[in-house]
Amino acid sequence: MFQKLLPLVFTVCCAVSLTAQTASEPKKPGKDGKSKGVLAHFTLGGHLPAGDLVKRFGVNGSLGAGTEFLTTQNWIFGAEGAFLFGSKAKEDPLSILRTPSGDIIGNDRSIASTRLQQRGMYVGATFGKLVKFNDKRAGLRLTLGGGWAQHRIRIIDDTRTIEQIKGDYKKGYDRLTGGPALQQFIGWQQVGYGRSQSWMFGFEFNQAFTNTRRDWDFTEMKKLDQSRVDLRFGVRLAWTLPFYTGNAEDIYY
Repeated sequence: MFQKLLPLVFTVCCAVSLTAQTASEPKKPGKDGKSKGVLAHFTLGGHLPAGDLVKRFGVNGSLGAGTEFLTTQNWIFGAEGAFLFGSKAKEDPLSILRTPSGDIIGNDRSIASTRLQQRGMYVGATFGKLVKFNDKRAGLRLTLGGGWAQHRIRIIDDTRTIEQIKGDYKKGYDRLTGGPALQQFIGWQQVGYGRSQSWMFGFEFNQAFTNTRRDWDFTEMKKLDQSRVDLRFGVRLAWTLPFYTGNAEDIYY
């Protein structure tokens, strides 16, 4: 019995010794807010449309992620992406398929059930600064970004009976639009250490200079080649996982 317990006792003693040694170590570079680090973000946002975008969609949300490099002077360099979604599409690309009463008749001769939603994305690079007001690594976050944004009308055929929007034919109705985009963020960011919480929250502004990505729109019977300015503004919340680099041999989070 004693021989079976001996390994367990030895393990516990080693753990206690290691804990005591860790507690007596000097403060690591990450705690004083002067270390370089890599930040992994997971974001959630909500936005109101403006410009040409408000004519096509209503309120939309976003889910995203990003990676940033944080310098010892709290300069920020990174890249991020977001998936955009919304439940309301104001334009009806299926109007050409509807009867005078507004219904669409499926292949089974019954009234089909359809829904129109917003889908989109943004990917880009980010540059900015974390302006601290005390010794902690927390303060005003100011960033500028640039990249690519696009959106489309998601067409859902619940009955799966509308032959005209199956397969590649759906591309003639979804009004896929994309182009270069700018992004700005202003808010509060806290970069913690160990079990400390790391997060940011603030206001986000997006400007996309877009055009159609489809060669033909079936409803309008032409290419929708007019230039657009699609605007979004709203709030964004992010949970952050920081990885600090101290000495050349130390990497910790």
